[in-house]
Amino acid sequence: MEALLRGAPAIAARAKPSRRGALAAGAAIVLGSPAVAATEGGVIRWRMATAWPKTMKGPGVSAQRLAARINTMAGGRMEVATFAAGEIVPAFAVADAVSNGTVEMGHTASFFLQGKIAASVFFTSVPFGLSPILHESWIGFGGGQALWEELYRPLGLQPFLAGNTGPSLAGWFRREIRGPGDIKGLRIRVSGLGGELYRRMGAVPQVIPPGDVYPSLERGVIDAVELLGPMNDLDIGLQRIAPFCYVPGFNKPNGAAEAVINLAAWDKLPDDLKAIVREACRAEHAAGLAEAQLGQGVALREIASLPNVTLAGLPVEVLKDAHKIASALRQEIGATGALAGRILASYEAAAAQLRPWDRISRVPDFHDN
Repeated sequence: MEALLRGAPAIAARAKPSRRGALAAGAAIVLGSPAVAATEGGVIRWRMATAWPKTMKGPGVSAQRLAARINTMAGGRMEVATFAAGEIVPAFAVADAVSNGTVEMGHTASFFLQGKIAASVFFTSVPFGLSPILHESWIGFGGGQALWEELYRPLGLQPFLAGNTGPSLAGWFRREIRGPGDIKGLRIRVSGLGGELYRRMGAVPQVIPPGDVYPSLERGVIDAVELLGPMNDLDIGLQRIAPFCYVPGFNKPNGAAEAVINLAAWDKLPDDLKAIVREACRAEHAAGLAEAQLGQGVALREIASLPNVTLAGLPVEVLKDAHKIASALRQEIGATGALAGRILASYEAAAAQLRPWDRISRVPDFHDN
């Protein structure tokens, strides 16, 4: 275990018998008419639909905390109420609900829109892409925010980074992965661009909302799960069913969440409330990532101590195949349109500028654990 945590090949661990936090999103209640932000006694009231179970560590907590921060900073002039996946709309319909005015605000992930806007994946995570801090640098200071706003403007959405769970695990598998051949035919729950990547590797990707992952794995609908990091995966209880835990999370090296705001509702806000919402999102992005780093470290130790779980590095040949496919996929997305091409060019320019310093600035780890 200690060898793997220092970066060497992997070792075995065991699953606890307890099931913790297997969550499922409820049936969606789709409202019949668009919502209008209520104003009572001068108070602006917004509803925020989220893609997560309300108590889900990481994004679920971030959404709650974001609303609470806006409410406090607004000093009674604005109130945001949060709704879990399924309470107003299903997990994957949050952006649509904000776009059409069913709700004023949403908390979700940009790559849930990839079926509609291919380039949206760059604003959450792409395989072998930017890490959380490098991604935030690109969005905040490398031109990413302006491109993101341009991409979402036709949908009537104003986007902001608003939480981050950090890199994901490669996932939890029912059977051992010894090489590329073991990926073929694998039914894996996977999000973002990784779905197409796994399909091209021969797997059968499945799109399943976060709240439905555990029951799908438990019923044998899927053979493997790529969800989030150790903190969330352990809390949900994936280790009880899929005993092979693999690293690194090549598919999702970043876990950025987004707040999306109906553009008409956004434009009606006074400048000081706009600043409050913007800074609340920025603060939650930083807080979410810091909290996740601590939680993931603690959870990884626990995973590595479970005698019935095997914690291992993916075979190099699997990673090489995935990297080749990921590079091709990014270029294909960039070729889907002029704006997509500019987003890809900006993203790759940021990677070229940021990665050299990121690599050489790391202090070698001489610790024993």
